[in-house]
Amino acid sequence: MDFKRRIISKVLLIAFLWSPSPLKAVETTGTPGSPESTTTIDSKTLPPAPQKFGGIIKQNAAESKAWWPARIVPPKGAPNILLIMTDDVGFGAPSTFGGTIPTPTLDKLAAAGLRYTQFHSTALCSPTRAALLTGRNHHSVGFGMVQEVATGYPGYNGNLGRDTVTIAEVLKQNGYSTALMGKSHLTPIFETSAAGPFDRWPNGLGFEYFYGFMGGETSQWKPILFKNTEQIAPYFDKPEWNLITAMADEAINWMSSLNAVAPEKPFFLYYVPGATHAPHHPTPEWIEKFKGKFDHGWDKEREVIFANQKKLGVIPQDAQLTPWPEKLIPRWESLSPEKKKLYARQAEVYAAFLAYTDHEIGRVIDSIESIGKLDNTLIIFISGDNGASAEGGIDGTPNQIAWFNGIDFSVEEQLKLLDNWGDHTTGPNISVGWSWTFDTPFKWLKQAASHFGATRQGMVISWPNGIKDPGGIRNQFHHVVDITPTLFEVTGIQVPDMVNGVKQRPIEGVSLAYTFKKENAKAASQHKTQYFEMFGNRGLYHDGWMISTTPKRLPWDPIGPQVKDPFNDYKWELYDLSKDWTQFDDLAAKHPGKLEAMKKIFVEEANKYHVFPLNDSITRVFPENRPGSDLKQTEFVYKGEVKGIPPILAPNLTNKSYSIKAEIDVPEKGAEGIIVTMGGDMGGYGLYVLKGRPVFLYNYNGFDKTRWEGEEDELKPGKHVITFDFVSDGGGLGVGGQGILKVDDIEVANKRIEKTIFIIDELFTVNGHMGSSLEEKDYMTPFRFNGKIEKVTITLKPGFISKIVNFVEPYLHLKERALYNLRREGMEID
Repeated sequence: MDFKRRIISKVLLIAFLWSPSPLKAVETTGTPGSPESTTTIDSKTLPPAPQKFGGIIKQNAAESKAWWPARIVPPKGAPNILLIMTDDVGFGAPSTFGGTIPTPTLDKLAAAGLRYTQFHSTALCSPTRAALLTGRNHHSVGFGMVQEVATGYPGYNGNLGRDTVTIAEVLKQNGYSTALMGKSHLTPIFETSAAGPFDRWPNGLGFEYFYGFMGGETSQWKPILFKNTEQIAPYFDKPEWNLITAMADEAINWMSSLNAVAPEKPFFLYYVPGATHAPHHPTPEWIEKFKGKFDHGWDKEREVIFANQKKLGVIPQDAQLTPWPEKLIPRWESLSPEKKKLYARQAEVYAAFLAYTDHEIGRVIDSIESIGKLDNTLIIFISGDNGASAEGGIDGTPNQIAWFNGIDFSVEEQLKLLDNWGDHTTGPNISVGWSWTFDTPFKWLKQAASHFGATRQGMVISWPNGIKDPGGIRNQFHHVVDITPTLFEVTGIQVPDMVNGVKQRPIEGVSLAYTFKKENAKAASQHKTQYFEMFGNRGLYHDGWMISTTPKRLPWDPIGPQVKDPFNDYKWELYDLSKDWTQFDDLAAKHPGKLEAMKKIFVEEANKYHVFPLNDSITRVFPENRPGSDLKQTEFVYKGEVKGIPPILAPNLTNKSYSIKAEIDVPEKGAEGIIVTMGGDMGGYGLYVLKGRPVFLYNYNGFDKTRWEGEEDELKPGKHVITFDFVSDGGGLGVGGQGILKVDDIEVANKRIEKTIFIIDELFTVNGHMGSSLEEKDYMTPFRFNGKIEKVTITLKPGFISKIVNFVEPYLHLKERALYNLRREGMEID
């Protein structure tokens, strides 16, 4: 009997192991566990209501019947989705749309799928991303500008609401695996610390896996990088490591693991590299490929791009090349040999960055093909989240944060850095002459939402199973808000009414899936009306016509003229796009009635989508006391280790006097390491101990550094107090001051700095340092302190301007307005 029992047990065990897993997903309608009944799940409500148990329960298992609840899965045949978007790429940069920068991956997708020639962004980074992922206009979801300058109005607060969930959240709850690789830029900056909350981090917005960075930019060599919600630094001790390649590796590994465990489960991969946003950081071998390729200059380059575009058919044969803005940007032949040398090098590194990124994206696509899933993968590749960037200024820059601080590098200063252009010691951005060129054939640049130089993006869509017109060109007018409704249509997933208990607002975009059919190649656009607005610049497309305000602030001027009435003080232009592809011929004077009618439609759209109030200032970095920050706080105390505090939550030392006091315990073997720091190789400050001696370093612009250091004997074991006191000159943006370093109340160094900056893309830490080093000659990150940090106290001291405002307040009751106006003028108020 024992032998028979063992045989029966083994047979049952084998049958159990080889039977289909009861945990496998089943259709949303069917007969899970009970052939006699049918379970229907309402996918208009996510997650669906709990299902009633459909099995039988008796006192013992032999008389009972197991039952598993049905799980939502995508409709049969729903495709995998690879949504790619690059950064700050002008329409005329990639070879796919006429550029001279080879992008063979994008070319290959275009040959297999469709090229879209009238696809549009919002003119700026995070607003485009918010509209892309929600299917709503950027002001509708609070993204009237980038997160860093959010203000307390519904259209501008940077808060993605629970009533406008992302397509990633819906796909996840319908059975897709979801991941975001690269730039997020959707989380309010006051929520990007380790304290959270995390509901507006990528993992809270529908992405089950996140590998990338939270802000608008980061170094590709030593990025501020996260895996889900944990800050990581895989580049430590790896000088050849680069995020562009690491991202591709991460995406490939994620898809490979998913395919190994659940090959039937579709994926949604949102792949958004930082290229070609500054800093331009390609690897050396890619830079070498472009040596000498731009010596002919931007005038000739523009002509070549324009001719290529007509040859490819991505612009009409009668399209006109918009005129070069000679009063704003010099002609190439008027430049000195030194400027030509510098500008050509900038373009070489930019081109290398774009080509390198295209190559790594190709590796990701090849990996999809290698697991046999390419035919049923919908690939949407948007070339840029806005037009080419002007944030390098007229001469370009070796430091991507310099523009935001009003710092200009002379041509002579930049020429000294040419051999390092693009490596980890520089943070390059190109001259606006190249930016305007890479937006060929259009005018204006990133930020100027009124014109196509800022908003027209080349896009390619490939889907072998769903698109049967390889190499086709589509000229219908569309916008980033149209991608989410397109994904709903092609997957067959319903737009939900309720998600996570919150009623959803309507989708505002229009699906462009009708353009997939060959017979609809020349169909009329189904996107009839679209407004544009960014920093007061406005535009409106309506039935083939476009109105555009003439920009008052140049996109490469961070301050610009302050317009008293942004709504009324802008001139409007009018274009008939059916005859004028490039916004060449302004018809406002010829058709004043049409212009007025279009302006009324803009106001209607603006009211509908929360565009008002208009604000044309880009310097509104601290326009109010945003959540998480307290402009009145003057003392900050930190004990133990503190990781990754974003600038808005850290002590703001800009344009004010302050004191940093560190109470430490030095070990017997001597002290070494960072005590407190904010910044990195492009700018910032740090208090640390080097070979037993205290050091305070102020890195003004990546190259101009001031150092306070104790010259006496090393710190003896035991307790010490190190203090750095700074007395600001006061009275303006970026002013200097006098700094004094003390050890146990004894002055050890006293020096002056002439200029100061504010930091936008690094984090505040106590004990150690993630990211790049303030000074590589001193240390390499993480450089943790090897003793004990008892306490760090930072005290902000009232400045001259604040004293005046406080004095005036009792008499005029205008303190809040005065503070607001002073900040608008670029002054930082303590």
